Amino acid sequence: MIACLRLFTALCLAALLAACASSPSSSLGELPRTPDASIEQLLDQAAKSKTPEQAALLRLSAADLAYRQGNAGQSAQILQQVPVEQLKPGQQVFASTLAAELAMVRNQPKAALTALSHPSLQRLSELPVEQQVRTGTVHARALEADGQTLAAARERIFIAPMLEGEAASKNHEAIWTLIASLPTDQLQPTTTDDLGGWMSLALAVKTAGTLEQQQAAIDNWRTQNPKHPAAIQLPLPLTKLKELASQPLGKIGLLLPQNGPLASVGKALREGFMAAHYQAQQAGQKPPAIEFYDSSRLTSMDEFYRKAQADGVQLVVGPLEKPLVKQLSARPQLPITTLALNYSEGEQGPAQLFQFGLAAEDEAREVSRRARADGLHRAAIMVPKGEWGDRVLRAFSQDWQANGGSIVATERVDQPVQLAQQIADMFQLRQSEGRAKSLQSTVGSQVAAQPSRRQDIEFIFLAATPQQAQQIKPTLNFQYAGDVPVYATSHVFSASGDQNQYNDMNGIRFCETPWLLDANDPLRKQVTAQWPQAGGSLGRLYAMGVDAYQLAPRLGQLKALPDSRIEGQSGSLGMTQNQRVVRQLPWAQFVNGQVQRLPDTAR
Repeated sequence: MIACLRLFTALCLAALLAACASSPSSSLGELPRTPDASIEQLLDQAAKSKTPEQAALLRLSAADLAYRQGNAGQSAQILQQVPVEQLKPGQQVFASTLAAELAMVRNQPKAALTALSHPSLQRLSELPVEQQVRTGTVHARALEADGQTLAAARERIFIAPMLEGEAASKNHEAIWTLIASLPTDQLQPTTTDDLGGWMSLALAVKTAGTLEQQQAAIDNWRTQNPKHPAAIQLPLPLTKLKELASQPLGKIGLLLPQNGPLASVGKALREGFMAAHYQAQQAGQKPPAIEFYDSSRLTSMDEFYRKAQADGVQLVVGPLEKPLVKQLSARPQLPITTLALNYSEGEQGPAQLFQFGLAAEDEAREVSRRARADGLHRAAIMVPKGEWGDRVLRAFSQDWQANGGSIVATERVDQPVQLAQQIADMFQLRQSEGRAKSLQSTVGSQVAAQPSRRQDIEFIFLAATPQQAQQIKPTLNFQYAGDVPVYATSHVFSASGDQNQYNDMNGIRFCETPWLLDANDPLRKQVTAQWPQAGGSLGRLYAMGVDAYQLAPRLGQLKALPDSRIEGQSGSLGMTQNQRVVRQLPWAQFVNGQVQRLPDTAR
């Protein structure tokens, strides 16, 4: 009886090992696969195994089973018990892949990439297709999460021929998402392989202007690349573009205030919007008809939409008033697609609502991006007291710290008389003076000591009016901090042409709309000839009106092509997942009473 039990146990162990292993390979070693046993049974058999090789294989299989069952913690614990360096190369690949998958569960792409740099990965191509796909997939995910977009796309293109069915379709769409997110200057195909084809497709789509031009570019690319995977199966966003191109925009309803406190803002937006409309007409295009509505006389948004529908309006641009935008964002749906010219407080509105405005938060994030691009890491912050300053501070801080930057000091500016004290406190000058006095007291004689400031502030983020900035920059110079770079939002720039004011802000760098930085733009020249105020600070509103017109027929395009951009007069425009248009801005600097454009950096 005992002998029979021993024989049965031996047979079970043999069956278990057979179930855990793929077809044998003398040099690569057996690969675990999903076993017909529980994690506990596998670990129990591993503890009883007579050879280290069998024990390692069983534990590797148990770790994999735990991962597949969603227990990453248990999987990692078991994997730690596996002596990876004693395994054969194929098993090392398997273990490294599992380690990378567990790292991605912890959102640690760099740890995943380290696991996948094991020397055994050089023999990945000798392993079964299933293992190549599994390793390639986690490698692509880790590269993407680490910001290595092109490398991630290359990895997905490599595994594409090995996939079938739904997995193949998902990978196909993922390739397009990665390639489409690359900046235009990185889409310069140097090869004629699949990667080169993907890049040339993305370049063709991004450099075409209107939906019709994009559709023509896609059709032309498919004709030239008939055997490319994207020609055989057009990515879903490009299929949506085709549908959009077949539905041209015939009439826009422009909903802006013509009376009340926002009448002047509405007037500037309307004049910018119509200037772009007339420019399109002059260029021989067939722009949509424009119907005007006065939001200052509205009694009900429902009534407005009923009238707009009766008038044949297909898209509403407006309203501008924040309470109305807030009201729209709270609705489950809208009867007509709407581009509001302000932002609601909530994160997500109905699917038919898009939002666009000159948000100071965009500029705060732009300062964060530019300072990072310039190699800076430690920021001090100066913003006005109050709700506006708090919003700008929050937007900058969140973006700056999320990308690895640190904030070493913050001051809220209020009364000018306090500026000197605030800046002295920020740079800890009073502590320096105190040390000098202490030393003087100790030695009993006069000590020549210039106050020294703290050295850990690499730049100042400034959100302030021109009048405040005129006081802040000279005070920084006076307080021994004149060499600290200042990065500011556009609010420091009055666009008045006042050289004395600009001299007081010498050295300050600031982001600004292309409209105010490029006086030679043909449309700006045309508009400022008719409305001179468009060349001053009101120009930002004219630029926003121009861009609202450019955005109107392209909202679906931005939604269908995440990470694509429209180069507008108020900035480089993109769209977030919650359908908010966000701006990236060019940069300038005050130099000897003049405004000098700064070179752009990589985005």
